[in-house]
Amino acid sequence: MLLSLGHVTLRCADFARTEAFYCGLLGLRKGPRPAIPEPGHWYYIGQSAVLHVLPRAAETAGAAAGVVDHFALNARDLPAYEARLRAAGQAFKCVRLADTEVWQLFLTDPDGARVELCFECENG
Repeated sequence: MLLSLGHVTLRCADFARTEAFYCGLLGLRKGPRPAIPEPGHWYYIGQSAVLHVLPRAAETAGAAAGVVDHFALNARDLPAYEARLRAAGQAFKCVRLADTEVWQLFLTDPDGARVELCFECENG
């Protein structure tokens, strides 16, 4: 069952400029991030990390394409989703988020948009 929008992940060309916009201008707060190998930052509203920011490759830094990396939906019942996706022949990847009890299930929609379903530890 889907519960809510979890977060949006953006690709940026300049972390400082992005932080000035989202924190300084809009009022988000930079906060903790798990030990993920790729550099990045998480920005919060209250206790929720609603915006994740990753670096964008130099060759796409001037283009709008590739700015949104993926969006995430909070969900429940990971085994049921895995079974549903397998039955439909839908490719997916399921990984545990570093240093957390969260499972991430990644898939791609028919038009190529990346979707992440986030599950609090149900089977970890």
